[in-house]
Amino acid sequence: MNLTYSYVRELFDYRPDGFLIWKVRKGGKTMGSVAGPKAKVGYSFIVVDGKAHRAHRLIWLWHHGYMPEGDLDHINRIKHDNRIENLREVSRQCNIRNTGNQKNNKSGVRGVCGKDVFRVQIAVNKKQYWLGNFKCFDEAVLTRLAAEQCLDWDGCDSSSPAYQYAKSCGLIK
Repeated sequence: MNLTYSYVRELFDYRPDGFLIWKVRKGGKTMGSVAGPKAKVGYSFIVVDGKAHRAHRLIWLWHHGYMPEGDLDHINRIKHDNRIENLREVSRQCNIRNTGNQKNNKSGVRGVCGKDVFRVQIAVNKKQYWLGNFKCFDEAVLTRLAAEQCLDWDGCDSSSPAYQYAKSCGLIK
């Protein structure tokens, strides 16, 4: 059974801190209890009629009246932060781009690596492109950011580590 807006509204209330609350007593769930406890790592899930659903997708349905066909992005990259203002409907490509740096990234900016000379690259459709070597870290970051913008990373640039660094250092407005 596909969930509908009216069925989700019948089952749950929404709390502004990003949680759904059971409005009915169903399948051992207590009325007034939080649906889908907060996950320590990863996404929170809510079981409805024997099927697990990602909590953020149910919250989107509760607010907007439809289940998105594509991806929902957690803007701040915290997978269990399901406040509606932290969710946005995006393409798969944009959702993939809104990932943090890899654990082995030492520069703090995705696609920029090095110590005395900074190598800049970007991946597009699973293909790596080399953008150059730079002695100045700020110049390397701005080159990476320019490449992202040239590729029209629609709606993704404000969550990019290059954008965040350039903004925080006053390199861009």
